[in-house]
Amino acid sequence: MRRKAGTSKGSRAAKASGPTPVSSNLATPLSSAYPSTYASEAEYDINDEVSKIPIGALTLDVSASQLRKPRREKLRPFRFLDLPSELRLKVYDYHFANTDGVLDLDYDNYKRIHQKLAILRTCSTIYQEASYLFYSTRPVRIFSTTPGRFFKTKKPLLARMKPNQRSCLSSLELRLGPGWSSPPRGWVVNPALGLSDCVNVTRITVYVECDPGNDFFRGFRQPDNFYERFSKALLTSVLDEMSWVRRIEFEARPNVKKSGALMRGLIEVATTRGLTILWGEERGWTDAEEVEPAPALNLNAPLHVDYGSPGIMVAV
Repeated sequence: MRRKAGTSKGSRAAKASGPTPVSSNLATPLSSAYPSTYASEAEYDINDEVSKIPIGALTLDVSASQLRKPRREKLRPFRFLDLPSELRLKVYDYHFANTDGVLDLDYDNYKRIHQKLAILRTCSTIYQEASYLFYSTRPVRIFSTTPGRFFKTKKPLLARMKPNQRSCLSSLELRLGPGWSSPPRGWVVNPALGLSDCVNVTRITVYVECDPGNDFFRGFRQPDNFYERFSKALLTSVLDEMSWVRRIEFEARPNVKKSGALMRGLIEVATTRGLTILWGEERGWTDAEEVEPAPALNLNAPLHVDYGSPGIMVAV
């Protein structure tokens, strides 16, 4: 019996379509209702991708291996004590370059000197070498002349130093002139001053700032050559404590005369002891006698005119 063509075609179509979907009351959501894991063109920023590219990939001339940060090497300490002692002394001299001059109690010592002396705390070897170089090349003032509380102190710089530091000194300075009307009570030579420890001192410099014997101080100075006798006794006391000193240097300001009573008394003390007398460069004295300058013309003095009469003088 012959099958109908329509029946065979419908059965094949039903088999090919698969199972029939079941209807549901829930609406199927659109794909745009859920966030996508991929950025859209509006959200995509090319700068973010460029920043992720290594710098080596952006250049054509330099390889990436050459652009790596070099490894940090650990610095090795310089073996300073392996240098010869002559070179180490040169280094110490350069270190103390800005501390030249006479050492005295001063308000600027902390900034100028104290911080430099921190090198002495390194080790015992550097302490011995640097301290000897520092103290042996700089004179120390016996009595302080810094205005203020240091001027009247009873404990000058020399008394505050340690005995081993005083033993390194090679020269001292005695400055006269400040306090000429009333010298400080602390200007007294005693064992606390420590002059007996200055065994390596070979020269004492006497610096005279002013001479109260000049006519300029008339009416203000104490009578009977008070300051001249005080200065002479003070120098004698210093030399009595330091009998090994054989040289003494005299220096003064330009207004001080070598022929004045103060200088004549000081020179007499040195000559009596047989000391070698040296003259400073600032004043320029020599062993020769000082030439007195011509007296200056007083323009305010009255002018006397002789009109021909031997017994009549007229003041104009």
